Amino acid sequence: MSDMTAEGGKNTPSSPPLASSGRAPGRGRRDWPLYEVFVRGKRGLNHVHVGSLHAPDDEMAVHAARDVYTRRNEGVSIWVVKAEHISASSPDEKDPMFAPNGDKVYRHPTFYEIPDTVPHM
Repeated sequence: MSDMTAEGGKNTPSSPPLASSGRAPGRGRRDWPLYEVFVRGKRGLNHVHVGSLHAPDDEMAVHAARDVYTRRNEGVSIWVVKAEHISASSPDEKDPMFAPNGDKVYRHPTFYEIPDTVPHM
């Protein structure tokens, strides 16, 4: 067993050695950060939120997301984002957040004809 931490570096006073299970003592999977996973199914399509997972670091989160959410070659690209880094509006704020756009119809693409040759619109 090598003296590597869960983060992949050498042991320092702030990083405990790994236990025989491969994890830091007293630190279980539930203590790992939560990541939100987004997968792009085909080239040209948007990334879509497919789920969440816990992982010890960013690299392991990408590998775990690949194993869990693209087992049947569904994806061409994966994004993982720590849930703590995501900011979102609340559904309760819908009216004050989006109402100002309702009177600006020129911003809506209803006035434009989209050719049939343009995919994914």
